[in-house]
Amino acid sequence: MFQAALWGGIASLSLLIGAFMGIFLHIPKRVVAYIMALGTGLIIGSATFDLLSEAEGKANLYYLISMFLLGALIFTLFELFISKKGGSDRKRSKQNPQGHSGLAIYVGTLMDAIPESIIIGVSFLESESMGWVFITAIFISNLPESLSSSIGLKMDQYSTRKILFLWGSVVILSSVSSLLGYVFLENAPESTSYLIGAFGAGGLLAMVSSTMMPEAFEDGGPIVGFLCSLGIILSFIFTSIQ
Repeated sequence: MFQAALWGGIASLSLLIGAFMGIFLHIPKRVVAYIMALGTGLIIGSATFDLLSEAEGKANLYYLISMFLLGALIFTLFELFISKKGGSDRKRSKQNPQGHSGLAIYVGTLMDAIPESIIIGVSFLESESMGWVFITAIFISNLPESLSSSIGLKMDQYSTRKILFLWGSVVILSSVSSLLGYVFLENAPESTSYLIGAFGAGGLLAMVSSTMMPEAFEDGGPIVGFLCSLGIILSFIFTSIQ
């Protein structure tokens, strides 16, 4: 149980690391974009091979499809709301338009991090060993997110202490979310965990498609397509040898 909380926190710890890098180091946008593209590929691969493929034959196909699409729809609706409040650029290293709230960036980040963490907690239900491919994917993808967002928050005159507090609280909430995901679904039927995984996969794929890849391409150019593909095939290889 506590392993779930530990690894949920570790997966999100890169948010805090990225914040330090964004505040204290000067890292070219192109490099950030390359990391983001690789992380995107790892997430796509993990969502496909870890969350969906594992559910094949273990849960009703129509329920799986419905949960996958529901996850994508709910994320999209939240994204529409957050975008109107100024959170659409939460992964971008630029100043927010006047009147847009840094709180929206924070809420948007929680919207990304909490479902990821719940899935990590659920992954421990079948085995006490961690789904390290998925955790690695989340860790890598979180790094450029907080790095670029912290640069933007700094431009918005947020203090270093406040920025680090925001990201630190996301790490704590992510750890708690993993623990809760494990506890509340511990005695649920096996098919339930796979349906939750399908729901999370839909949300994750909607997230990387609408936020991460556009940002990566904008700053990294066409090469990000290859890096994303590299992340997908690496995820497939790692999943195959687990």
